[in-house]
Amino acid sequence: MSTQNTRKTRKTPPAQRTPEAPDTPDGSDSSGSGSGSGSGSGSGSGDSGADDSGAGGQGREPQQNGRISRRRLLGTASAAGAAGLAAGAAGGAWAHSAAQDAPPTALSSLGSAAVSFHGTHQAGIVAPAQAHGHLLAFDLAPRAGRKQAAALLRRWSEAARRMMAGEPPADGERDTGIALDAGPASLTVTFGFGRTFFSRTGLTDRLPTQLAPLPDFSADALDKKRSDGDLWVQIGADDALVAFHALRALQREAADTARVRWQMSGFNRSPGATEHPRTMRNLMGQVDGTNNPRPEEKDFTERIFVPASGAPSWMAGGSYVVQRRIRMLLDAWDTHSLGEQEQVIGRRKSDGAPLSGGHERTTPDLDKRGPDGQPLIAANAHIRVTAPASNGGAAMLRRSFSFHDGFRDDGTPDAGLLFVAWQADPLRGFVPVQRKLDRGDALSRFLRHEASALFAVPGGPRKGEYVGQRLLEG
Repeated sequence: MSTQNTRKTRKTPPAQRTPEAPDTPDGSDSSGSGSGSGSGSGSGSGDSGADDSGAGGQGREPQQNGRISRRRLLGTASAAGAAGLAAGAAGGAWAHSAAQDAPPTALSSLGSAAVSFHGTHQAGIVAPAQAHGHLLAFDLAPRAGRKQAAALLRRWSEAARRMMAGEPPADGERDTGIALDAGPASLTVTFGFGRTFFSRTGLTDRLPTQLAPLPDFSADALDKKRSDGDLWVQIGADDALVAFHALRALQREAADTARVRWQMSGFNRSPGATEHPRTMRNLMGQVDGTNNPRPEEKDFTERIFVPASGAPSWMAGGSYVVQRRIRMLLDAWDTHSLGEQEQVIGRRKSDGAPLSGGHERTTPDLDKRGPDGQPLIAANAHIRVTAPASNGGAAMLRRSFSFHDGFRDDGTPDAGLLFVAWQADPLRGFVPVQRKLDRGDALSRFLRHEASALFAVPGGPRKGEYVGQRLLEG
């Protein structure tokens, strides 16, 4: 099991609210082209050693600890809603003042959850995906080289460390103030390097072979302007303003050294939003991410992370991330019956159980047949095509975000999945699975791959280090 940064409760001074212990992740991200993991870049519940492309990590159970649970607190608030509305007009200003002096509630644990910036691996890989996310790539300025890149990574690392810990900004006068009254809300910031970074900084002798360009796939219709990049940043938080504050802070720190090449924003279900937390659902309504590789599995680390003895040495503890913008043809999908949709995926929509029977975590029986003699899970069903047995055991940890960017000129939703998949080697993870999907996945006709990128994400920094220091100064 990898030594991944874990969420913890940030201690607050006596004068501030004392939050309840935060909800803790169960150690299993969703899989699939959602924020789960697995081996399919589709957005269904694939079974590639890490089945299903879930759009999120496992649900977080509410903590009790002798206090009102989040679920009960939400129910109480709902029941009191009508009375509150009646009194609101007369007492709005007073209510605002009283709220500032009110005792802490269980909900404060959501904001107080903090993740360490330091660790064997960078944060934002294994822990469940947060409710809000920003993914962006930067290109170095024409005159920026290795020295300028190192200075930028040093600034970014210090800013990320402070924000993730919930510390006040180093320069309060310069800070935007967007997150002044908020806790870290499980903020994570993750950094990576694209193939072009090495030529721009004179480090081509340290370019990993794993960063070879991804092959072309028949389903690709890629926008080059929204693909690739020199530097990659992933931001996740359970509060939208905290996430945006981090985005803005890092963009400002880039100054004249780097410019944003592209930026994409996404979302997942918020913690505590469902009474029975389970694997996330994607925008097709499917439970998505069932069979993500889990940290407790004996081969998890070797599948997802570069070993200490791996090459190049500066990538020890790191991982390779494939990011894709996958638009879902939701209007076309919604014209199909429930039964037809379930046949495409190979799972029940209600609970994610395979059509061969059982519950969500039941291993699909790919040989089981119905009364008519036909396989219960069709030959081109997503979970069959992405099953490990179909791909030489290839698997990846998918930790994605859903997106909705309005509507296209034809009136259809510009929505889908910001697919984020982690692996020790893309040639043993994403590539073989996507090739198999390319040849006969029933889900593919409802998906459009519109942007793609591959980045090397080094291991987590030790205290006193910045991300990428072993590459830039080694």
